[in-house]
This record gives sequence, structure tokens and C-alpha cells, in this order.
Amino acid sequence: MSDPTATTIGILGAGKVGTGVARQAIKAGYRVLIAASGDPKKIDLIVSVMAPGAIAVSAQDAMELSDLVVLSVPLHKFRTLDPAALAGKHVLDTMNYWRDTNGDMPELAEARSSSEMVLAHLPQARLAKSLNHIGYHELELDAREAGAADRRALAVASDDAETRALVLDFVEHLGFDAVDAGPLAQGAAFEPDTPIFTGSYNEARLQGELLAHAAAAQAELSPTH
Repeated sequence: MSDPTATTIGILGAGKVGTGVARQAIKAGYRVLIAASGDPKKIDLIVSVMAPGAIAVSAQDAMELSDLVVLSVPLHKFRTLDPAALAGKHVLDTMNYWRDTNGDMPELAEARSSSEMVLAHLPQARLAKSLNHIGYHELELDAREAGAADRRALAVASDDAETRALVLDFVEHLGFDAVDAGPLAQGAAFEPDTPIFTGSYNEARLQGELLAHAAAAQAELSPTH
């Protein structure tokens, strides 16, 4: 695995998910920048309490100065993300669609995964999907050293091989067995209301669930005889 101290993680979103990811990343040795909308001074106190060691910065700096940008804002706010600022950047989408929070999102009808919808808005970003199928509190409670018998597995989907490798490595450093889920569309396998989203799996069982979802998706596409 890579050396975390050589990597900067920029997190967009200073809520429970963003600060939860920040805490684990700091624990793993990463440099962490965290941003919300507006003046970073407004979140200084939140960041110092919820993610000691992280640095509150502007959203622009979080995107520009980071090796991996983590999206941890409510999904409907994806439209406010700057496509130009994220062009060519490695981006990790941790967001989920919740009707009560996000309202109707007609764009979802055009995508198999909500992350594909995000990518359509950020066409030049190098996007991966992960960390959406674990609770922010579980990031700390369920993290284990590599090789632990009860180590939990998390899936990573991306159409970009380099981004997928970077995020797989990141997930491993956070304390989880990282499982390659394949292309971004396969991220639908671990969105809300799926067995993976609602459960907790080791590596072998997670791989089995991903294969089952892929087979079911293929069956839907195949013509009936």
C-alpha cells in the first residue's frame, strides 16, 4: 500500500459523514483538508472539535490542493459542484439519494447509479463510488487492522483504473478490506435498499453479493426467450 503521509485528502462537506471520514483519514496518517460552502473560518470550531488535525479551507483550496477529493454533501447539492475545478481530479463520491432530504431528482432516471448522475455533471472528473454503504459512526467502530478475522469489507466502483486503485488503497488504510466492484454503474449494487447497503459483509460475502447483483442486472438486459 502507499504511504498515507504523502497524500492529501480534501473533503467537501463538514457534516457527520465528512468529519467521520476526516477522523479516520487523520488516524491513518493522511493530511486532511475539509471545506463547507463559504468562509472556512465559519467551520474552524466544528473541524477542531469533530476532526482534530484537519485543516478548514475554502472549497476551492480543498479541490485544488488535494490528491483525492471526497464528496460528502447532500446529494441534491451536486449541482453546485464546479466541473472545471474538479476536471482531471480523483474524486470519491460518498453521497446517497434520500427522497425526504433530496426531493425529486429527475436526473436519476437517466442513470443506473446516482454516481453516474454526478459524473454527468462532472464529466472530466475521475470519479469513484465508495464509503456510501457504511454509517459515519461505523467508520470508527468497525475499522480493523489488516488481516483481522472480523474485518469488514467495503466496495469501490469506478470507470477510471487509477482512481479505483487510489480509492481501494484509501479504504484499506481506513481499516477495511477494499473490494473492486468494477465500473461505476455497478455502484448501484451498494446504494440504499440493497443487501450490501443494509448489511455488513466480509470480503468473500461482499464479492458474492456484487456478483449476484451483476448477474441480476445482466439478466434484466438480456432478451427473454
